[in-house]
Amino acid sequence: MKSVFWFRRDLRLHDNHGLFKALKSSKEVVPVFIFDKNILDKLKNKNDKRVDFIHRSLNSLQNQLTKNGSTLFVYYDTPLEAFKKIIQQHNPQCVFTNRDYESYATDRDVQIQNYLSDNKIDFKSFKDQCVFEKLEVTKQDGKPYTVYTPYMRTWRKTLKPQDLKPYPSLDHLDHFTKSAPQKIPSLKDMGFASTDLTVPPTNWPLENLKDYDKNRNIPSLTWGTSHYGIHLRFGTLSIRELMTLAKKWNDTWMNELIWRDFYMQILANFPHVEMGAFKKAYDNIQWSENKSHFKAWCEGRTGFPIVDAGMRELNHTGYMHNRVRMITASFLCKNLQINWMWGERYFAEKLLDYELASNNGNWQWAAGSGCDAAPYFRIFNPETQIKKFDPKYEYIKTWVPEFGTEHYPEPIIDYKQSREDALNMYKAALK
Repeated sequence: MKSVFWFRRDLRLHDNHGLFKALKSSKEVVPVFIFDKNILDKLKNKNDKRVDFIHRSLNSLQNQLTKNGSTLFVYYDTPLEAFKKIIQQHNPQCVFTNRDYESYATDRDVQIQNYLSDNKIDFKSFKDQCVFEKLEVTKQDGKPYTVYTPYMRTWRKTLKPQDLKPYPSLDHLDHFTKSAPQKIPSLKDMGFASTDLTVPPTNWPLENLKDYDKNRNIPSLTWGTSHYGIHLRFGTLSIRELMTLAKKWNDTWMNELIWRDFYMQILANFPHVEMGAFKKAYDNIQWSENKSHFKAWCEGRTGFPIVDAGMRELNHTGYMHNRVRMITASFLCKNLQINWMWGERYFAEKLLDYELASNNGNWQWAAGSGCDAAPYFRIFNPETQIKKFDPKYEYIKTWVPEFGTEHYPEPIIDYKQSREDALNMYKAALK
């Protein structure tokens, strides 16, 4: 059988579920990737570091395939138009891929599956980007969990050694189609540019993670966290290998990875979260539309130093420390009373490790509208957060060098008053 393997959020040859199934069951496998015009045409920033990361990852894949006498076939088109070319060029009997759970991806896959079916070509998809998907971890009545802690407990009880066993896709590379190297479209061909992206290493000393539970909330520590988010987002590392490492090195890190599965199953089971609040009553909140406040938040000019440091780190690097993500999100929703969806969209544009499920879930957690057992009146106090996690202002001074001088802006709001206003705003909407 001749098959196509469609790379998407799984840009690696090792421990790749769908790729393993394709190579194991096919005499010849054609590896393809599609730079999706439907997605790329909507990106405002033509220096988008994520596109550059994908491009670099594809070149790395190409080098590995070339050494094996094969090549990656890369298309710049809409998926449907690309598959018309793929069928004409390769005439496969089956297309293999790994599943995605975002609404655009699921709609796209239905369209492609229908097109392939019309051409008498099979479409097979596999679970790869999470350990447990959709309804694999449920309450006793078979319904999905909507609160993390009981989900996490059942997730851990459900886990068996085989769930983290790597798929030996590297053992079957000889089944890739033999071909001369094919040209990958350049970033310039697609209207993008190369960037100064510094990719977090995948092989830094993991012993550092033995203290993850102690260090993960200190934003001034560069390697207090793994920085593996971008590698998970685009699949240059597999969730199974990271979960195996977490089991070995730090239980708290494992819990953080389970959060990712939790939000993926929320997105799969409650797709309305893409368009509004998980708890629908929260759609009744009368948010502020103060554009000057939003601009100050985006630019890191609020006069609240830990908020400003986080936003400047994000704007400059495409990364923000997780503790500071919670602080900046709480500040936007609760203290500025601006719709969490504005913040969600801004993070989606800027974060290198942006994943819709986690980004949406964490923003709704901050706004109180999502999957959280705590009531809406949890509001982070920026000053208290500094005292706890950046008492020497090391993180703040890294990103806000004018802090403590006359050049640093005055606070744009009164914190105490804003807290009262937020509580009143929520009470009014949730009567």
